[in-house]
Amino acid sequence: QVQLVESGGGSAQAGGTLKLSCRVSGYSATDYCLGWFRQVPGQERVRVAAVDSRDITFYAPNVTGRFTISQRDKNFVDLQMNSLRPDDSAMYYCAATRPYVTYVRAEYCSEFNAWGQGTQVTVFS
Repeated sequence: QVQLVESGGGSAQAGGTLKLSCRVSGYSATDYCLGWFRQVPGQERVRVAAVDSRDITFYAPNVTGRFTISQRDKNFVDLQMNSLRPDDSAMYYCAATRPYVTYVRAEYCSEFNAWGQGTQVTVFS
């Protein structure tokens, strides 16, 4: 059973940095995607960034150039967040897709079916 546990959330001033980490266990796949999502109360959960099994990355337009996703041996997926803005405040979740039959590029990743419990990020001005 796949388990994901996030850490590293907290508070930061606008313009500051935070790094989120997600420990992934029980995951065995050759072709897959790992991702970070965020959700604000009353709104849908949206994808922030994704990385595929060939280390190709995808970013939502509003975080491009500020956030960096990286994975370590499929066991950890990190999200480095720089130049934070108040509208980055949200609950952040890491997620993993089901194993794919064939390679799927990060921008096309879907079917995220395993989720962490979330970690809160608050950015104040």
